[in-house]
Amino acid sequence: MVEPTVTEVRAELAGLEDPKVRAVNEKHGDDHGVNLGKLRALAKRLKTQQALARELWETGDSAARLLALLICRPKAFERAELDAMLRSARTPKVHDWLVNYAVKKSPHAEELRLAWTGDPDPVIAAAGWALTAERVAKKPDGLDLAGLLDTIEAGLADAPERLQWEMNNCLAQIGIEHAEHRERAIEIGERLRVLEDYPTSPGCTSPFAPVWITEMVRRKQEL
Repeated sequence: MVEPTVTEVRAELAGLEDPKVRAVNEKHGDDHGVNLGKLRALAKRLKTQQALARELWETGDSAARLLALLICRPKAFERAELDAMLRSARTPKVHDWLVNYAVKKSPHAEELRLAWTGDPDPVIAAAGWALTAERVAKKPDGLDLAGLLDTIEAGLADAPERLQWEMNNCLAQIGIEHAEHRERAIEIGERLRVLEDYPTSPGCTSPFAPVWITEMVRRKQEL
């Protein structure tokens, strides 16, 4: 079987472009018009191809980069490579998929978490906080949870949007997963009121930390 070239794959992506999808995505800061279900179907057909993934990423095209993240081998990326990728991933969906599909599965995740969290670029710092929230929920040993709450309390209200979202996520995860810090996490959320008015679809949980924490703890107790 002859592996497809990056030119052939990009032509296929161009054929999946839908102006209506692009219009919706652009409202959220993204710049591609490919239905994500169709993108995943293409990735499933291509399977894992690290060399092709790197070529697709280098095009700079958002749809190509999203596809690259679906067919890449996360553990094959070097730390410096992932850092450079994040710094060039300026649209929300590419940023989100890079962190969740590549960085979180990388052996360099913890080093990058530490490096990114204090980065002066709020978009880079947001990735560090996303990784911190992941550790809070899954591998909290060694984390200074009280110290994280101090940092969140001091910086959450005035943080830029994407960074604020991830810091708030970390606040909620501390409250959900760690009963000894729950009261303080809820109190911080109630006092700062961050994302209190965020539009939430019926059946979905509000990202407002006190509501989010309370609801997720209730669900855990019902299990």
